[in-house]
Amino acid sequence: MAEPSAAPRQEFEEVVRPHLEYLYALGVRLTGNRTAAEDLVQDALLRAFRGFAGLRNRERPRLWLTRVLTTAFYDRLRNDAREPETVNVDEEFDLFDTIVEEDPFPYSDRVHLDFLELFDDVKLIEVLQRIHPSHRTALILAYVYGYTAREIAEITSAPLGTVLAWLHRGRKQLERELWDYATRNRLLMSRQEARA
Repeated sequence: MAEPSAAPRQEFEEVVRPHLEYLYALGVRLTGNRTAAEDLVQDALLRAFRGFAGLRNRERPRLWLTRVLTTAFYDRLRNDAREPETVNVDEEFDLFDTIVEEDPFPYSDRVHLDFLELFDDVKLIEVLQRIHPSHRTALILAYVYGYTAREIAEITSAPLGTVLAWLHRGRKQLERELWDYATRNRLLMSRQEARA
């Protein structure tokens, strides 16, 4: 059996190499775990290599690699059967109204920013893991990496309307989870503690 030509492998490496850190960071945000992210990226790179010969648009490799990675992520969720069937979204909850009502930063004139500054990358990744995987993926792609809803639809092979729904529901879930995390981990000062 003949060895495969080194030319396609070298070309693949040249296309992929500039995007490895990006893929790993995206993998960590999606999985919430560095080891799982490494495994996910390896799986995605293997899939990408297998499909590289058929790639027509090589001018936008990041979009293509993102699609391969998110597909691998969804496949793992299906195989692990961890994806929840239904998603409860508290449509009535509004993070910014709650922050104003609870007043956890009584002497601040930038209350909302003070709240968001409570979350470093580690805490934010922990919060993101509590959000439905499709919603989490859409939020990360839109707000961390700047993809448009149309691009997210292309990446996830979902209709645009579905992506817009994921973004809306994901924002609502994120707001609730941020607040719950902050209160559960005592990141906020209650009104009574502030007055004491």
